[in-house]
Amino acid sequence: MNLSGAKGKIERPYRWLQDRIVRTCARENIRKIEEVREILSCEVKRYNEKQVHSTTKEIPIIRFERAIQEGKALFRPFKAPYPYESTKDIFCIKEERTTNAYRRVSFEGIELKIPGVNPHEKVELRMVPDEKTELTEIRFWYKGKLVGAQKVKSAELKTVYF
Repeated sequence: MNLSGAKGKIERPYRWLQDRIVRTCARENIRKIEEVREILSCEVKRYNEKQVHSTTKEIPIIRFERAIQEGKALFRPFKAPYPYESTKDIFCIKEERTTNAYRRVSFEGIELKIPGVNPHEKVELRMVPDEKTELTEIRFWYKGKLVGAQKVKSAELKTVYF
């Protein structure tokens, strides 16, 4: 199959879905985005779980589940690559600092003690905000190893916006 054929195979269902949502909103006189989101959610669920696809002649979710069972899907469980221990070490805001004579670093005016790191060594700070608790976990990495973590109030971090 040439590239334009593959592109069309993907674009047709989305164009059809978009047209259907617009027509449904017009027919039901929907004007609020929250209501449109509800219609979109219902349409996507219907398309994936009930509608027989015109090209494959299969219901998409059944086809997808079969591909996973047969080992033909390219989806794999996500695993943090070595040396990282968590998604927090990957999907984060990173900064680098050098420890002072007291084995501390300063970030946004906050002094953070770094355990197990000698004075005047570079450490990497990996920050992960949590909107629910309004805290940011700062994870300290030194020479490819997690050496500690500390939580601070997100509001105290003035120049880092989450």
